[in-house]
Order: sequence, then structure tokens, then C-alpha cells
Amino acid sequence: MPNNRGDIMLNDLPSYYADSKIVRNITAREAEELDRFHAAARDVLDQFFVETATWGLAQWERICGLPVNEGKPIDQRRSVIKSKMRGAGTVTLAVIKNVVDSYQNGEVDIQENFGGYEVVITFIGKRGVPPNLEDVEATLREIVPAHLSVKFQFTYLRWEELDAAELTWEALEALDMTWDELEVWKP
Repeated sequence: MPNNRGDIMLNDLPSYYADSKIVRNITAREAEELDRFHAAARDVLDQFFVETATWGLAQWERICGLPVNEGKPIDQRRSVIKSKMRGAGTVTLAVIKNVVDSYQNGEVDIQENFGGYEVVITFIGKRGVPPNLEDVEATLREIVPAHLSVKFQFTYLRWEELDAAELTWEALEALDMTWDELEVWKP
């Protein structure tokens, strides 16, 4: 059973070419070129989808009316693009949740405080402050009506959770975590 493109190509030729070094060399070079072409075509196709785009993210940012920021990590750029695409139409709590969920650490719980004219967003997917909170804020300021304020809440390790883990001081020290790492740790 052939295991590479060159062997497959050689097997498609008449059997009397199998012993020819020239034919083997030609099919091997053609196979390499076809592999490069296939990889390049795949790379171009990847740019048509936000989830797989890399060098094409700048075009997605331009399409969405966003500033091109090549210095930002790719996953954060993708999150901003996806949130911009999801944020069109009438703004409801479901739309806000959908937009914020598109960000890294984006799983959230959303509460509307009618009396206080605010929307309270609690990040529950991962603990701590998301790395691209500024992008989340900027996107929400574009879609949330101006008369509503947006308030963020973050989750951290609670003492009850730490107590429930029943760790001794030695076991806790053995985790070798800084305070910042401990406050977002899930036992």
C-alpha cells in the first residue's frame, strides 16, 4: 500500500516505469510540488473562516470596521471579529450573552438591573479577569443602548471552596502557586 503521493503516482503508471530512477525522481518532485500546492490552497481556504483565518484576519477586521491590530494575539483578534458579527440587530440579553461568549473566558451570566439602568455581566467560564476585557467593553459600548451602564463581575476562588478541598498547609504549599494563580484555581 503506497504511503505518500509519489508512490501513489508511481503505482498509477505502467509497471515497467517502477525501476526507472528518472521516473521515480520526476514523480517524487511532482508529488512534492502537489503537496505544496495542496497546503497553499488549504491555507487560502482557511482564510475564508474566522475560526481558522491567520494572515486573513486583517481583511476580516476591515470588513467588520475594526482597526487592524497585528500586535494582538490571534485568538483575541478572532474573538473581536466574531463578537462584531454576532452583535448586529436588536440588542437583547441573549444578543449580549452571545457577543460576550465569543470572547476568551467569555462564558457569562447576565442580569438586567432595571432600577439601576445597568446590565451586570458575571464571567463564570474561567476565573479572574479575561485577557481581552478592553475589547469586550468596547464591543458592548457599541451595541448596548447608551442609557444602560455595563458592570462586570469576576469569579475567584472562595474560602468555602478552599476549605472543601481539605488541603493541609503543606499540600497547599506543594501546589507552588502564587497568590494570583491561587485566586483563579479550581480545586
